[in-house]
Parts: sequence; structure tokens; C-alpha cells
Amino acid sequence: MKDEILTHLNDPGQLEKLYRSNKVHFKREFSTIYPELKGTVLADFWNERLNYESDDINWGTGRELLFVIIAVLIAGFIAKLPGIFSIEEDFFYPRNIGFIFLPLLTAYFAWKNNLQFKQVATICGVMLVSLIYINMLPVSTTSDTLLQACIHLPLLLWVLLGTAFVGNSLTDYNKRLEFLSYNGDLIVMTTLILIAGGIMTGLTIGLFSLIGFQIEEFYFQYVAIFGLAGAPIVGTYLTQTNPQLVNKVSPVIAKIFSPLVLIMLVIYLVAILYSGKDPYNDREFLLIFNLLLIGVMAIIFFSVAESSKKTENNTANWILFLLSIITIVVNGIALSAILFRIAEWGITPNRLAVLGGNLLILTNLLIVTARLFKSLTKKSNIAGVGKSIALFLPIYGVWVTIVIFLFPLLFGFK
Repeated sequence: MKDEILTHLNDPGQLEKLYRSNKVHFKREFSTIYPELKGTVLADFWNERLNYESDDINWGTGRELLFVIIAVLIAGFIAKLPGIFSIEEDFFYPRNIGFIFLPLLTAYFAWKNNLQFKQVATICGVMLVSLIYINMLPVSTTSDTLLQACIHLPLLLWVLLGTAFVGNSLTDYNKRLEFLSYNGDLIVMTTLILIAGGIMTGLTIGLFSLIGFQIEEFYFQYVAIFGLAGAPIVGTYLTQTNPQLVNKVSPVIAKIFSPLVLIMLVIYLVAILYSGKDPYNDREFLLIFNLLLIGVMAIIFFSVAESSKKTENNTANWILFLLSIITIVVNGIALSAILFRIAEWGITPNRLAVLGGNLLILTNLLIVTARLFKSLTKKSNIAGVGKSIALFLPIYGVWVTIVIFLFPLLFGFK
């Protein structure tokens, strides 16, 4: 799309055709090249046109709206499968929760981006194999490999979603950063939808109870479950058709939370010294420690993705640099704790999975921190930091695949 825009920059008719073929993609690609074209009459016109913010909500085309409605109904139906076919919920949801909405989001972007047949077939093939594989694994309440496969499978589906999102430009790191930004926007929008849905649920149940109808069971079984399953789909649709709804909220949240998380982490590390707890001998504490690490890393990556789209902000870069250093310290503690537990009690699927994940995160954080330092010393720019994150994303996908498909075989499904 970017090359086509540049090629037809002086052809208003062709530019209009490109815009109408995929408005969201056109706007994103044009925004990345506009700084180089600023001052050109036609480029300035398109910039004003694309960035004009209307108070009206854009509901997209009729086909898009129909797709979303059908996708929500399908997601709700999948979520209801245990009740329809008397499937054990403890069996179904841990293995299939990612299949409720992620394949539908993938289908949405595959359709919007006009993916090549070969790419669509590959994505569908991986999803189908994953679906059959995860449901064929032996039933067990003590299998660590089953637990790890169930935890990592949604991440594999997320990687496939990212593949559909970037379209036919798999090597375009800017599109990968847009995917990270999309995830941040989706979290914000989905949260707002769920809050509004929660308020509506309370009002509906309350109003019906006033006239003598107790609809709680029916409502949660046949209305709320469709709402929960469809919220990410509706959230995606709204963020793609109305990017102005959250494209100012997400960066503000990132700017607010980055310094707050930095302060919290410093205080937390100091508090650990006085708490008497340590991740070396406390398994639950180590688990929470790793969840904290993943959450902070996500904030760093999302903040960098947002910063890469804007001009340099030295204060924000310093906060991200310091936050990265503190996160490396946290990662180092978690990594040493895992190595200690492996040395003391041997290798298990859980320990090996956490070890591999921590090593990948540490490597990525070291690269990001080095790039941030270069940005601060004016030897590079913030875009280089974003590129280092984008290029590393497929490596996480490879590790997730190993955990899902090889760990059960290596450890005999234990």
C-alpha cells in the first residue's frame, strides 16, 4: 500500500481508489510517509482529510457490520458448546478458550487485508491442527505439559492474529508495531464495553426483579455469555472503523502508567528485602513475580509502540529506559530463582517453560534497553527501539510452538 501511494501520489483518482479499497490501512500507511511529503499540496490535502475528526460514529459498510454480527453469534455459540453438547466445562474451556474469539478476529483481518490464498491456507491449517491436537491430549488433572499447552495455545493464536493483521507484508516492522498498538486500543475499548455491559446487566436484572421476574440464570446463560464472547470482536470493529475513539486515550494511559509502574517497581523491590519472602523457595511468589514481569514488559512494549509513531520525547524515553533497567533486575531475580529451583529439584515442564520464556524476555529487554540508550544519546531514534521489538516478536511465536507441540512429547504427557 505504501509503495502504491507513493507511485500514484500525483494521480488523485487512483489515490481515491486505494483509499476506498481499505480506508484504515490507507490512513496508517499514509501517516507513516506524510512527514516526507509535507508541503506537497495533494499530500497536505489528504493529511487534512484523513485526520479530520468528526463527532459522528462511523459504522463501516453494511458488509462489515454483517460480518461482525455473525462473528459475535458464532463466538457466543462456541462459548455455549459445553451446555449444548454436555461437554465437561473443565475439559472444554482450558483447552478452547482462545478459539472462542481469536480465529474470528483473524478472519476479520484476513478479509480486510485481502490476504493471499497461500497465507490464509497456512493460518487455517495451523489453527485446525492446533484445535485437534489440544483436544486430543490425554485428560489429566496433574499434567504439567497439558497445563503449559493450554496456557501457550492462546499465544499461538495471537501470533496468527498478528500474521493476519500485518497482511501480505510480513517483514514490515511498522505493521508489527501497529499490531501492538491495536492490542492496547483493543484492551481499552473492550474494557469500556464490558463496563457498560456490566452496568446494563445490573439495571436489567434489577428492573425485572421489581416486577417479579428473576431472570439472572437465563440472562447469564444466554445473554451475558454472548456479550463476553463478542466484546473483543465489537471492540476490534470499533477501533478499526473509528480509530479516533481511543487513539488519544491509549497514549495517555501509557504516559501515565509508565512512571507510576517505575515507582511501584522500585518500592516493590525494596519491600521484598523487608518482607522475608523470596522467589527461590516460594513457588506462588515466583509465579506472581513472573506475572508482574510479563505485565511490565507489555507496558514497555506498548509504550514504545506508541512513542514510535510520534516525535521524540526525551522525558518519556528516560522513563522507559529506567523502567527497562528495573525490569531487567526483576527478570534477573526471576531467572536466578528458576535456575536455583532446577538445580535443587530438577527440570519439570513448568520450570523449563518459565526458564525459556524468561531468557527470551531478558534478551529482548537488553536489546530494547540498549536501543533506548542510543536514542537518549542521539545515536539513534525511538523508531529503532520499535524495530527491535517488532523483529523479536516471531521468536516468541517459535518458543510458544515448541512448548505446545514438543513439551508433551518430550516429557511423556506428564
